[in-house]
Amino acid sequence: MNLEQTLAASVIDTLLRENYGRFSDFVISESEGPVVARVPGVAALPLVADGFLADYRVDSSSVTLTLDDVDTLALALSDPRDADGVAAFRTECREALAAMRLREAHAACSGYEALAARLPHPAYPTWAARSGWSAKDSLWYGPEHSPTFCLMWAAVPSAAVTRAGGSAPSWWPGFADVGLPSSLSAGFELFPVHPLTVPCLPESVRVAPVPFLEVQPTLSVRTVDVLCAPGTQLKLPLATSTLGSRNKRAIAPGTLADGALVRRVLAGLVARDPRLGRLVLADDGNYAHAGHPYLGYLLRLLPVSPVPVAALLAPPVTEELADGDLLGWFGSYCSLVFGIAVHLFVRYGVALESHQQNAALLSGPALLVKDFDGTLINHERLAAALGSRTPSPAEFADPRLLTDSDDDLANVFITITVHLCAGAIAFGLADRGRAPLPVLLTVVRDCLVAVLDLYAGEPAAAQLAARVLEADRLPGKAMVTAGTLVDKSRTGATDINKYYGTTGPNYLR
Repeated sequence: MNLEQTLAASVIDTLLRENYGRFSDFVISESEGPVVARVPGVAALPLVADGFLADYRVDSSSVTLTLDDVDTLALALSDPRDADGVAAFRTECREALAAMRLREAHAACSGYEALAARLPHPAYPTWAARSGWSAKDSLWYGPEHSPTFCLMWAAVPSAAVTRAGGSAPSWWPGFADVGLPSSLSAGFELFPVHPLTVPCLPESVRVAPVPFLEVQPTLSVRTVDVLCAPGTQLKLPLATSTLGSRNKRAIAPGTLADGALVRRVLAGLVARDPRLGRLVLADDGNYAHAGHPYLGYLLRLLPVSPVPVAALLAPPVTEELADGDLLGWFGSYCSLVFGIAVHLFVRYGVALESHQQNAALLSGPALLVKDFDGTLINHERLAAALGSRTPSPAEFADPRLLTDSDDDLANVFITITVHLCAGAIAFGLADRGRAPLPVLLTVVRDCLVAVLDLYAGEPAAAQLAARVLEADRLPGKAMVTAGTLVDKSRTGATDINKYYGTTGPNYLR
């Protein structure tokens, strides 16, 4: 298939999976014949069984699709109130196709982050789109092309700055280094700024004329590796959206404090709990902001050369890690991931948003996790385990980090740990012919069963087993629906990244 056909089929698969506009109502299973979707005004779409996140997907081998077909289908399914979202998604699809063609036209680069950036997202079809980016922007700043570039800097009034963590590292520039008068040091501080964010800065800051500090983008795009200081990253606001037009890549100041707070809680757990001995936490405690979504940064420290989970399906990453024993390696990997996630869930009421971008493998093996501001915590259960060491709810800037429901925690566990970190890898390895799918899924299930057996008699473990191993269907995220197509006032999604508007077959039963 060409790229447009691939993208169009993937988008239609997602609309069907998320049941956008009650799409599934138009699926017809003909007696001893094919399954088709017959949407009024749209050509019949042949379907085949899926099995991962959805029941069916388009049979791409028997139909040719374009993005114009996607537009027709989306309009036919949409509510008139979705007009703005449908228009935005039309643009998003074409931005994704342009970015995919650019990737194909330029040779793949080495490095785990570049390899990961060239792989499709397991659940978001227009993963390649970055709103408003030109081809030049992608070549200069997209991780899939492994560029290096220098950051811009802004002098920010010291009175507006909130800071946490240690002092600036030795490589941090002085005002003269970026072409500003040294006298500004009396009342200003230097903030790093992504070059594409400069036009969004408020008038209260002074942009330095001289770029300084060579960096390289990571899979997250707005997070960059500092080349002169291996193991150091800067997370910077970026004036774009990814994985949905509502998924802005600016940095809300409260998320920096929340990330540092959750990281401190987790660090305390790791220090005292041997079962978390293979969990390694990035140091996300050094940050500053000026109360503006485009004026802030996180200075992160982490071990050198982690392998992001997002890169595992890129040849030859898994082959190198497995060293000739794929099933043995995959079992060890699943045991590592489930061992940490289940323990946090059962003993502490914590579910990390450690998806493929936020989780990485280290030798040992160990699991590295970063970006803690999306964690979900059952505060009552955490407090029962930690007592007076538990932060009060008032200490969290974003109340969406807290819940009183283990069902909410299970939704995160299933959609992040099970689907993205285990299921997607199993289905991906099978698609690449590395091992039979039933064998790989048996490895996933057996590893999860073995970990849950360690907590026999624990109510939280029983609940998790019921939700994951025994349920007929598993929840999924409706990312396109909540992220672009339908306004939050209609979905009711308080967090578009935790909107569970769909279910799929339980591939672990």
